[in-house]
Amino acid sequence: MSWELSKVPLPKEHKAAVCIWDDLDVTTTEAILGAAGDRDEIQRQLIEIYDLADNKQNKRSAILLDLYYFTIQFALERGFSKEQTSSFFSIVKKTHEVCIETPFGNLEQCFNYFKELVLCHAVKRPPWSISLFNPEEVKAVTEYVVNTYFRHFKLYKYAFTPVVRLDLAINYVGLPDTPEPEEDVAGEEEPVTVPETETEGAVQEELGETEHEYSFGLRMTTDAGPWHQGDSWIIWDFLMSTSPDLLRVSLLIKF
Repeated sequence: MSWELSKVPLPKEHKAAVCIWDDLDVTTTEAILGAAGDRDEIQRQLIEIYDLADNKQNKRSAILLDLYYFTIQFALERGFSKEQTSSFFSIVKKTHEVCIETPFGNLEQCFNYFKELVLCHAVKRPPWSISLFNPEEVKAVTEYVVNTYFRHFKLYKYAFTPVVRLDLAINYVGLPDTPEPEEDVAGEEEPVTVPETETEGAVQEELGETEHEYSFGLRMTTDAGPWHQGDSWIIWDFLMSTSPDLLRVSLLIKF
């Protein structure tokens, strides 16, 4: 179990750093800014840089292309410089990479990382941070990412991460194996109808005679049973450890 779980990445904290020119270098950023207003040209450059040529067939590539394009479009609408455009693009891209690194919920870690990335580009404290965005631009960037990316956080998680399913099996140690029922070679016997009062009395009598403490498993089944044909019963089987015998008591509840 632990070996299988270790193969699935778990949520973790990330340390933010200045990311100017990390994903879009000077030449690429200038080319993209030079294509302002031409959506096809900007998308063509993004497809070439990030190998998204299969966006017509691959839904993930199509989602990434839209994410990257609208990030550039926002930077153009705000009139960001090439340094700001490159940094903002990397902030969005790195935030997305943290989101999809694990199939488990990591919204808190992802949002904290995003805030630290923005802070690294809003305060002049070299070499840990630079003053690239003013307070008004910080507010605009934060509102844009919150209203677009984090509002659809679970959709990005669903589209880019595998589904994790837990199969749980419980084995009880120390319980004897249930013997297989013997085959009736003479034919099937007619079901015997036992009156309800008689059945309840037998159960109460067995419970009254048992004074030993017990702490073993519980099994629930639904069965019409031989007691009353057409009625439904819930049978709770308690396996009670007595010394030296093993006593089994069935509680019948009619519904």
